[in-house]
Amino acid sequence: MKNKRVIVGLSGGVDSSVAAYLLKEQGYEVIGLFMKNWHDDSVTISNECPWLDDSNDAMLVADKLGIPFQTVDLSEQYKERIVDYMFNEYERGRTPNPDVLCNREIKFDVFMKIALELGADYVATGHYCRKGTIEKDGKEIYQLLSGADSNKDQSYFLCQLSQDQLAKALFPIGELQKPEVREIAAQQGLITAEKKDSQGLCFIGKVRLPEFLQQQLKPKEGVIVEVPKDFDAYNQELPNFSSKEGELEYLSKKIPYAIQDGKVVGKHQGAHYFTKGQRKGLSVGGTVEPLFVIDTNVDDNIIYTGQGNKHPGLFKSVLFVTNEELHWIREDLQLKVDETMDVMARIRYRQALQKATLYRVDSGLYVEFQEPQSAITEGQFVAWYLQDELVGSGVIS
Repeated sequence: MKNKRVIVGLSGGVDSSVAAYLLKEQGYEVIGLFMKNWHDDSVTISNECPWLDDSNDAMLVADKLGIPFQTVDLSEQYKERIVDYMFNEYERGRTPNPDVLCNREIKFDVFMKIALELGADYVATGHYCRKGTIEKDGKEIYQLLSGADSNKDQSYFLCQLSQDQLAKALFPIGELQKPEVREIAAQQGLITAEKKDSQGLCFIGKVRLPEFLQQQLKPKEGVIVEVPKDFDAYNQELPNFSSKEGELEYLSKKIPYAIQDGKVVGKHQGAHYFTKGQRKGLSVGGTVEPLFVIDTNVDDNIIYTGQGNKHPGLFKSVLFVTNEELHWIREDLQLKVDETMDVMARIRYRQALQKATLYRVDSGLYVEFQEPQSAITEGQFVAWYLQDELVGSGVIS
């Protein structure tokens, strides 16, 4: 590893601190870079993870490890590529995943380009995932593998990376368990050893989402409708389908709710602030079981809800990804039209992997789960795996 230069995204947390230490031990020339992605403290819950404390911690870690350190301000690109995208998605009634985007657009794109301009051979992060390399037809192919700590595996957040990005990426803590990472940090006297894991938006910290969204999406009063569990649409018999594609299309469609399908039980300040499966923030009492959002209609500004987390309006077994939003990390495995693939898939971070089948059609890709899934949410990412390798992903449409 002599003469190989690695730039580590030092976030001020324990994971990236230990990543930097391990690389130095392996003989790389290591440089620490802190990304400043945010200027507006009015919507951050300040004491929860202000960037200033984080950048100080990152600097102290670099100092302790004896590596050069600097801060790069990426707030302009972050606003353009992540924040504006988020507002746009919420406005459309979709729920974006900023962490997945932050990795694709900021850490492994803008940040990586800066690193390469600084002469880096690789960029390293403190993600709990692993990178594999295989050879196929005389060509090197990079694999994104889940982290050895199944409780902490973060491969999902990197589901949009490309072969070019993976080629230059290193994940030094991917083989370790979280307690081992903390132990190494403590042994090395790193200030981050006991630091709590950061929560919230990638590199911004905990953000009050409603206030954040209200900066651009104005409050607009609308009604909350409760749909009963015995609503007709839930008990319809399946029609006869002339093709598998016809069946998948039918099963992936949203139920078109109307205000008369239930009873008005409350008011809200904007359907675009809510997401499918959400329970908090509805402020409606007096129901036997808590209310969950089963759908939102941003055009009519109505939130549809149902009682209990087993409400039939929450569950669906098929989702669709359009061609434009379909991504294969393993381009050599991508399906041709009419091909299928049995995979394990998840529709959110921390969800246990679920058995599913992919069906490639002209317009995109259907994912059919063996078991119905709760709160399949447009705008979120579905990622699919072959054993412990994440091979592709897409935005749920």
